[in-house]
Amino acid sequence: MRVPIVSLCTFVAWLLAHAAAAAQAPEPLGPTVAAALERCDELTIFDYVTARVEDATVLLSGKVTTPAKKADLERRMATLAGVREVRSEIAVLPGGAADDELRYQVSRAIYGHPAFWSYAAMRKPPIHIVVEDGSVRLEGTVRNQVERAMAASLASGRGGRIVVNALEARPGSLHPGDPAASPTRSRLPASGSRP
Repeated sequence: MRVPIVSLCTFVAWLLAHAAAAAQAPEPLGPTVAAALERCDELTIFDYVTARVEDATVLLSGKVTTPAKKADLERRMATLAGVREVRSEIAVLPGGAADDELRYQVSRAIYGHPAFWSYAAMRKPPIHIVVEDGSVRLEGTVRNQVERAMAASLASGRGGRIVVNALEARPGSLHPGDPAASPTRSRLPASGSRP
């Protein structure tokens, strides 16, 4: 009778240890990092930043228009609970009147087209226009291949040396229930303001 009681006690101790470990296990960082990135109101359609999580390390990449945006993102990610390290590969785009003008021309062409008005009304419009030394790169997400091709067509012929279309077509991904689709406040910069 003694062996079954010892086995039972061992099993109960093992079970309690695993239950305690499961209760203390940290929540996955991915959703927390994505939410922090989404809440960064300084980012506009002229910036494009992605984040990946490996273990407790946040890997940031992309391009922003000012050094302050880069520093703010790195600081925000470093203060998240559970983040041990932040590795940043965010590049700051060179400033210049020609690139700024090209950004505004492409954004007006795309978001001023009736096919993209619903995107322009979103709090975080999904098409990002990254301009660097006269080259345009479209990043983000659209609903389908037709919108993807139309955005590239509208961006072409605006004075950019090259237009790279890196937009992803995700059918059904942008609908009124998406947090990014909230029409509470547009992140389109005011005309004449610095991106």
